[in-house]
Amino acid sequence: KTIYGCNTTQPSGRYPIPCFQEKITLKCSHSFCSSCIDSFFKIKPACPVCNSFHGTYEGTQPRNGIMTVRRNWHCLPGYEEGNGHITIDYHFPAGVQGPEHPNPGQKYCSTSRTAFLPACEEGEKVLRLLQTAFHRRLIFTIGTSATTGLNNSITWNDIHHKTNISGGPHFGYPDPGYLSRVQEELRLKGVTEES
Repeated sequence: KTIYGCNTTQPSGRYPIPCFQEKITLKCSHSFCSSCIDSFFKIKPACPVCNSFHGTYEGTQPRNGIMTVRRNWHCLPGYEEGNGHITIDYHFPAGVQGPEHPNPGQKYCSTSRTAFLPACEEGEKVLRLLQTAFHRRLIFTIGTSATTGLNNSITWNDIHHKTNISGGPHFGYPDPGYLSRVQEELRLKGVTEES
C-alpha cells in the first residue's frame, strides 16, 4: 500500500504533503505519516486522497442565523402522492465578519432565504441532514454574491436548495434527481445519517 507523505502528492497531484514520521492508517484505508495528516486535518478533517470524512467539519456560516421549518399540505410537482411539502426559512441579521471570514471586521448585510422539500420519507431525511449542516455552519458562507456581484454577502455554500415550488429542475420541482444530488453534496461536507 502507498503511504502518503514526504515529497509525494495525492493521485490528483493537487496537494503536496510534506514529511514522514509514524504511519497512521485512516478508516478509509489510506495511510499517512502522522504529522502530515495532522496538518491536513487542521484545514479539513477529510482524507486528502478520497475525501472521506474523519471527524466533524465546521464551516464559516455566520453564527447568528436561524433556520425554521414549516409544513404545508400542498404537494410539490413530481411528489403528488406525498404528504405536502416542507418549507425551510433561513434568516441572518446583519453582522460583522469574524476571523474565519474573508474580511474580518467588515460588515455583512442581513439576508433571508426560503427553500422547499417534498414531505416524503426521503425529503424528511434530507431535512434532518440540512438541519445538521446548518448547525455545523455549512449551508452558507460569506463571499461575493453570484446574483448581485456584491462582496461581503451571505451566500449559499455548495449545498443546493430548491427555492421555488415549481419551474422545473433549475431551482424548482419537478426534479427527480434532486434529493439524491443534495445528499451527495451533504456527504462531501461530512454530513450523513451516520455522522
